Amino acid sequence: MNSTEMPLWVPSPDRVKASRLYRFIQGIEEKTGRSFEGYEDFWQWSVENIEDFWACVWDFCGVIGDKGSEILMNGDKMPGAQFFPEARLNYAENLLRRRDGGTAIIFRDEKGDERTLTYGQLYDDVSRWRQALAGAGMKEGDRIALYLPNIPEALIAMLAASSMGVIVSLASPDFGVQGAVDRFGQIEPRILVAVDGYYYGGKDIDCTQKVQDVRMQLPSVEKTVMVPFLGKGAVADSVTVEDFIASYAPRDIAFTRVPFNHPLFIMFSSGTTGVPKCIVHGHGGTLLQHLKEFQLHCDLGRDDRVFYFTTTGWMMWQWLVGGLASEVCLLLFDGSPFHPDGEALWAFTSKHKAKLFGTSAKYIDALKVNDIRPGDKYDLSDLKIITSTGSPLVHESFDYVYDAIKGDVHLASISGGTDIVSCFVLGNPISPVWRGEIQGAGLGMAVDAFNDEGQPIPPGAGSGELVCTRPFPCMPVQFWNDPDGVKYHGAYFENYPNIWCHGDWIERTAHGGFIIHGRSDATLNPGGVRIGTAEIYRQVEQVPDVVESIAVGQDWDGDVRVILFVKIRDGAVLTEELIKTIKTRIRTGASPRHVPAKVIAVADIPRTKSNKIVELAVRNVIHGRPVKNVEALANPEALDLYKDLSALQD
Repeated sequence: MNSTEMPLWVPSPDRVKASRLYRFIQGIEEKTGRSFEGYEDFWQWSVENIEDFWACVWDFCGVIGDKGSEILMNGDKMPGAQFFPEARLNYAENLLRRRDGGTAIIFRDEKGDERTLTYGQLYDDVSRWRQALAGAGMKEGDRIALYLPNIPEALIAMLAASSMGVIVSLASPDFGVQGAVDRFGQIEPRILVAVDGYYYGGKDIDCTQKVQDVRMQLPSVEKTVMVPFLGKGAVADSVTVEDFIASYAPRDIAFTRVPFNHPLFIMFSSGTTGVPKCIVHGHGGTLLQHLKEFQLHCDLGRDDRVFYFTTTGWMMWQWLVGGLASEVCLLLFDGSPFHPDGEALWAFTSKHKAKLFGTSAKYIDALKVNDIRPGDKYDLSDLKIITSTGSPLVHESFDYVYDAIKGDVHLASISGGTDIVSCFVLGNPISPVWRGEIQGAGLGMAVDAFNDEGQPIPPGAGSGELVCTRPFPCMPVQFWNDPDGVKYHGAYFENYPNIWCHGDWIERTAHGGFIIHGRSDATLNPGGVRIGTAEIYRQVEQVPDVVESIAVGQDWDGDVRVILFVKIRDGAVLTEELIKTIKTRIRTGASPRHVPAKVIAVADIPRTKSNKIVELAVRNVIHGRPVKNVEALANPEALDLYKDLSALQD
């Protein structure tokens, strides 16, 4: 099927007119006297008029706080631009705007046990936690570290801390001791909240010794609060949650309103090339961007049920919990998505009538490979939107979703990152979905593709660097421990002055959409021609005997040659015939320049905790260079498989 023939999904006129985005556009038309011809036309207005646009988002989404009269200061500078410089607001106050009996959270663990919290109960729990934090001496600007799985206590502790201007940082408990210390050690938290263990893959994972080891390497920690998720209680010199909040009764929360850019979260880069960067996001930018994406891009609002499969170590956790500001009900899940089988998440989604199901592209691919067809078994009539991120969603996965999950669903491939705690490119409810394409750039996000000379690449004319040419509210406030801003500037603004360069290799399409071909620092350069790794993976994953692959460039004879490592299905063998099949598939499906010089079988492929494969780490290993932070990997032992391979020597 040619992606230019016809879209896979087109919203009905009634659905378009019922959407929040449609109502928002109508309001802008009335205000400006303009008439917009579809999404792309309106997007163009939003990036040409960023002050008016973001002021309207604030009003339309009902931000609680003082907006001030100035919308943007130093708007011609990146970095240096500041949105809403006079504003005072609090992130938690906006997420806890409800205090009624509506359902705020439905949590399910891997064993199938569920807990439900109403908005009123959530407010009361946050109130008790906030008082306990204040009683422990926490004050505005202090840091708290949450070493927790995706359980309600993580959300409650985060809201309690942010309600008083305390800065929050999270890591999931699958991080090892060094991985946690590499992150939390940089920010010097005063309080550590940790879990005694968690469930994964049918096993109870005891974390008590790990928590003690982490705490011993964090001299700034004055108090450790334990969540007895497995019932093991507190570790030495710690206090349980029950004892921590026992003496406090729920009462009205006196939210501390802070400046728009007051630090809210300290988040971390993947850290596969060194100690993770500490990326600081503010109250206002995080809130405003998530309100925009939930309400305008995903068409979500009061009492809609939202599920995203994530851990607390992935930025999608911050994105998901931000939905409370739009008064949705959060469906939280912690555990393996394939325990007891590959239908676990769909049973949860169907039971609780989720309107949005969010996941990673790798999860969708795993469903496809294992021929799991949720739509054949579960009632998904309430499901209106499926979002996918983490890596590019290939064309064939679009086909799979519409065939095996739901034929009439808004499939939104989205992409952004920890750097902006949100999306640069994503879906919208009023435009068609085309096979293999992200629908468009985010409203207010001046996204483009630039060539090496810093010139825009027209739609359909090739791939280039993903850039954003105008400032946006969710730019990081700063990097922690980067007082002169040198690391911050080097991360985003070194390639093109005054232009954000994100590090993704992206192509604009004729439909106004985008295709991401992988990270630009992992693009391959054989013969001086840059190609994206995602273009190779898309073809290889269609070969039945290949489970997964990773492609890297090897320096060779003064040039770079492409090496493809493949994980083969159980019972299969990488024969010369299979290698020929793989190369032929790549040659015909992509191009001759994509064909690898070598195809080598490996038993495993290294990946981060958020399930992203790590081309740079593998490239370093095959060149004999060190990988600086293996603690960032979910399976660091897999790197050993790539050392001293004789097949790479000829």
